Amino acid sequence: MSRFTVERMREHAASIFQAGLEAVEPERCVRRFVRLEGKRLLVGDRAHDLARFDRVLAVGAGKASPRMGLALEDVLGDRLSDGAMNTKYGHSVPLRRIELTECGHPVPDQAGVAGTDRILDLLRGAGERTLVLCLISGGGSALMPAPVDGITLRDKQETTDLLLACGANIVELNAVRKHLSRVKGGGLARAAFPATVVSLILSDVVGDPLDVIASGPTVPDASTFATCVEILGKYDLLHRVPAAVRSRFEAGVEGKIPDTAKPGDAVLGRCQNLLVGNNGLAVEAARKRAEDLGYHTLVLSTRVEGEAREVAHAYAAVAKEIATSPRPVSRPACVIAGGETTVTVRGAGKGGRNQELVLAGAMDISGWDGIVLFSGGTDGTDGPTDAAGAVADGETVARADAAGRPAAEYLENNDAYHFFEALGDLVITGPTGTNVADVALVLVGEGGGSKENRFPKSLW
Repeated sequence: MSRFTVERMREHAASIFQAGLEAVEPERCVRRFVRLEGKRLLVGDRAHDLARFDRVLAVGAGKASPRMGLALEDVLGDRLSDGAMNTKYGHSVPLRRIELTECGHPVPDQAGVAGTDRILDLLRGAGERTLVLCLISGGGSALMPAPVDGITLRDKQETTDLLLACGANIVELNAVRKHLSRVKGGGLARAAFPATVVSLILSDVVGDPLDVIASGPTVPDASTFATCVEILGKYDLLHRVPAAVRSRFEAGVEGKIPDTAKPGDAVLGRCQNLLVGNNGLAVEAARKRAEDLGYHTLVLSTRVEGEAREVAHAYAAVAKEIATSPRPVSRPACVIAGGETTVTVRGAGKGGRNQELVLAGAMDISGWDGIVLFSGGTDGTDGPTDAAGAVADGETVARADAAGRPAAEYLENNDAYHFFEALGDLVITGPTGTNVADVALVLVGEGGGSKENRFPKSLW
């Protein structure tokens, strides 16, 4: 009997995904780059003499930041003076010296504002003999809200909602967020100046641009007020965002208010920014696990972006090509991709980008034997749901039809969650403690193909 039945491949997909998660476990990522040798704190290729500092503070925000904090507390012990960080509801872990505030994501809330105020209060006393360790991970943009004067939290919430609903990508969303914030776009470095700032960054953004991850609180910002106006214009939102937001951006374009921190700004001169983990690390670990399980592997890309259902068509096409030919990799095959898609919300359903991708893909592979499609968010939460993603195969749509759940209707209503919930095909991991965007898997067994469309083996 084949080791690559659909049932077994579903199990394999979960195991491959889990291997990716383990590789980007935040404590492990921090320990790769941070260690203590006597009175020297070694961070990457730099050494910081702790004898030069009266205080060592830890601040930051993100879904993975609490577990990054665990590693930092263990490395520094009582040398860590104090700390304050924000994380998403349900993502906290017990910390000894760092105060955690749980708050809203992806839309910021008042708890996030209070937690950010606590961070800023801690930094107000920072001086040249202060070392600030900033732990940044995905979700930090929403989790560290500090509206500028003249902008309310409600203004930021409405603007975020509008951008999310129209399918804006993370680069566009964060460009707008940076220009409404006191901490983003180098603002946190400005608040800490003249302290020495060391940022440890776990990336959830395609390509790892440091100014986009958590909106770059300690790095120079490549976007401008003009960029924000262009983004709002692209999605026809200029006259839908709150008036205060529009007025601020117009004043910024006219040079009436200062822009975010740019290269050469003095407040950034005492900052070290170090990337400690990313999607590529998770994808490579997933590839190795797939090879161990007996698959021929192909990493398609770690830079996948675009509308989730359109990306799904591409994944399904790759699966069908493998099922009917030796291209682009021979069977049994595992094709792995990383990145972060988007969803343009038109319906009133519940779901996330990974679930929508798998639903659209399930429709494309319906009736094909030996194909499994899996996609999950590495943070364990896909959109506003408790699922990381979903899994499907060639029988998924037929099973749903038999249960009176037509796939096309659920996709049209952006209701992938309830579609897969009824089938028992949601991927539920709970909060994983990490966050490096998404991992998608296309598995094709030894005899994959369509009963109607499979090419004769003699052709190959």
